[in-house]
Amino acid sequence: MKVSLNWLRDYVEINIEMDALVHLLTMSGLEVEGVTKVGEGFEQVLVARIDSIRRHPNADRLSLVQVSTDREKFSVVCGATNIREGQVVPLAVIGAKLPNGVQIKKSKIRGELSEGMLCSEIELGLGADTTGIMILSPELPLGIRLGEALGLKDEVLDLSVTPNRPDCLCAMGIAREVAALTQQKMKYPVLSLSKEGGEVHRKTSVTLLDPDLCPRYVARVIEGVKIGPSPRWLKDRLEKVGIRSISNVVDVTNYIMMEYGQPLHAFDFEFLEEKRIVVRRAKAGEVFVTLDGVERKLDDQMLMICDGVKPVAIAGVMGGMNSEIRDETQNVLLESAYFNPANNRSTSRKLGLETEASFRFGRGIDYEGCPAAANRAAQLIQELAGGRMVEGMVDVYPKPIQRFPIRLNPPKVNRVLGTSILPERMKSCLEALELNVKQEEETLVVIPPSFRGDLEREIDLIEEIARIDGYEKIPTTLPTGSPVLEKREKRILAEKRAFEILMHHGYHEVVTYSFTSPGSITPLNLPADDPRKVQLPLLNPLTEDFSVMRTSLIPGLLEIVHSNLSRKNLDLKLFELKKVFIPRKGEKLPREVIYLAGVATGLGQDPHWDVSPKPVDFHDVKGCLEDLFESLQLHEVRFTAAEDVPYLHPGKGARIRAGEDVIGVLGELHPETAAHYEIQGKACLFELEFEKIVQLAKETRHFESLPKFPEVQRDLSLVVDESLEVGTISEAILGFRQPHLEEVRLFDIYRGSPIPEGKKGVTFRARYQSADRTLTDEEVNQIHQKVVAQLEDLFHVELRR
Repeated sequence: MKVSLNWLRDYVEINIEMDALVHLLTMSGLEVEGVTKVGEGFEQVLVARIDSIRRHPNADRLSLVQVSTDREKFSVVCGATNIREGQVVPLAVIGAKLPNGVQIKKSKIRGELSEGMLCSEIELGLGADTTGIMILSPELPLGIRLGEALGLKDEVLDLSVTPNRPDCLCAMGIAREVAALTQQKMKYPVLSLSKEGGEVHRKTSVTLLDPDLCPRYVARVIEGVKIGPSPRWLKDRLEKVGIRSISNVVDVTNYIMMEYGQPLHAFDFEFLEEKRIVVRRAKAGEVFVTLDGVERKLDDQMLMICDGVKPVAIAGVMGGMNSEIRDETQNVLLESAYFNPANNRSTSRKLGLETEASFRFGRGIDYEGCPAAANRAAQLIQELAGGRMVEGMVDVYPKPIQRFPIRLNPPKVNRVLGTSILPERMKSCLEALELNVKQEEETLVVIPPSFRGDLEREIDLIEEIARIDGYEKIPTTLPTGSPVLEKREKRILAEKRAFEILMHHGYHEVVTYSFTSPGSITPLNLPADDPRKVQLPLLNPLTEDFSVMRTSLIPGLLEIVHSNLSRKNLDLKLFELKKVFIPRKGEKLPREVIYLAGVATGLGQDPHWDVSPKPVDFHDVKGCLEDLFESLQLHEVRFTAAEDVPYLHPGKGARIRAGEDVIGVLGELHPETAAHYEIQGKACLFELEFEKIVQLAKETRHFESLPKFPEVQRDLSLVVDESLEVGTISEAILGFRQPHLEEVRLFDIYRGSPIPEGKKGVTFRARYQSADRTLTDEEVNQIHQKVVAQLEDLFHVELRR
């Protein structure tokens, strides 16, 4: 939101320096992001009068012009054709440097002395008119600087206004804040309307068919206007806040929007069929051409402004080409209305059309300010474009919006803020913001004004008192009381541990949107009955790409991989720990499940001169997860082959089980899925249902003394069927529960001669150890032979010779 200092001074007296004003506004919650000085560079551009004009003796298209200020006379060579004797014009004297970079020097042009330059708007940076010299008001005093004469010297504040403060999206709203912070009185525009013309109710009418979407609609009619350019002061104010001047009538509507915060719309009254306004919902599929020339397709939740026959505007968003103000317009119907903020936001998003008007309507405007804004605009239109004001206004307000009182307990204010503010000071702070405050015994009863829709609860008033009294006055204190050791939630501890392990393995956290596109799940090739294929749609999506809730973290991760690979960032280890949303049959709300998912591509570690580069593979990711499970004390987790996970490479995927419960999947990405995301080379991913992991994780650790007696190792080389999983064998060995058998680890797999085809050689290392004595070789050999015999009976394996 931009506002000029000169504009603010129309409503409030400002006697402090700019730095102090910026500090006050920022500390009160209206952050000033920047201050721009404008109107500089006119110190040597003076207001002068043309005394005489004669032809240049040596050039047909040039004139010799004598101009004077209050003290001096100047001879200037000029090529403009719009100059006349007696006109008041801007004169750049010798030494002046214009905003366009031109420096004025004393010179001879075709043999004649030129002691300055008469300037056009574009040369002064005050407009786009290149047709001739800028003509000034004859009432301006001669000899004064142009910046001073036109009020050009100004400072423009750029403020960051939070969404809950739409009242500050206008000059008067900012001025109210300044007045409250500096203990000044607001000066509101004085309205004096002409009573000429016929009765407005005989000219037009307004029908609200959907008062829930348009609670109030005000209309005024001005007849006999003359469309033309706006005066310099109006153009200047609009340009400073970033709005382009169009014509006097349209500029007035924009001016009132930036002054009152009330967006207005002006219709050419002659193009309104039946000369009336009807406010209704659009018909599904109805088409309307807006002022920007774009054909918009509407739905039945959008609100339209219509005449007796056809739509003429999308309510609160943009008008139509069929009723816009033209150069030939003579009669104007002025709209000042209040539209439902939520509906307006929805319409603006659906159409992808955000205007200054929709920005304000979508946040909520002052519904009681509609008549005042209409009157102010009508008055300015009459002053700038002439015409006759039709007496009265149409104000359709079937169900006035009520503001309810808020009770404020002064002792609570000080308890919340840690202050000792007196109740009288609290009352004055609130009254400075134009809140109605009454004292009832020990309580303040406050009725907020209609322009402060954000004030609904007692805590809102407490914040206002803190803002106006000054946040910097709140004392800094240390918390009191004895520290309490708080036991952290098990889930939080598990998340913290997961982050530590993954980052230790080189993974980086990413955060993707919970909203996604309906087609995002398609590349995973899930079967039709997979619950993840049913995605919950949003009622008011921002765009089609964010129209459903995600059911898996994997598509979002793979999109990030695709984005990084396209930028030559090839070595990636990424993870995300967030919710997915699985719809439940027969219920409106989905099941929200926390998942931990990760993906790795490229090299497994950074290149090093002493280590051969190795692409990341299944075992790198599996090792990372084994560390995670170990840190969470999930000792019963096992990995089983998974051939039917559609987005994992056949034969290179695994299910992760805890007992008989599947808690996740792991594997290399399926080539088809990888091709969709343009991933070349290996990409390995995992997805874990984190809530199940939290349930299984153990919170306490038990200390065991280090073994006092030595271990004994025995190797076990077997020839087994190719289809037999190694994990199944190691689980079986431990399951035999042979005494003193502490650990079994795989350390070799071999295929080839002399191993028969369809078989593989696997070698395990078994560790035997006793807690109370040293085992003998004979004892270990006996136990080991029992293990071999049990394996032969169970799996029909052969010992490898």
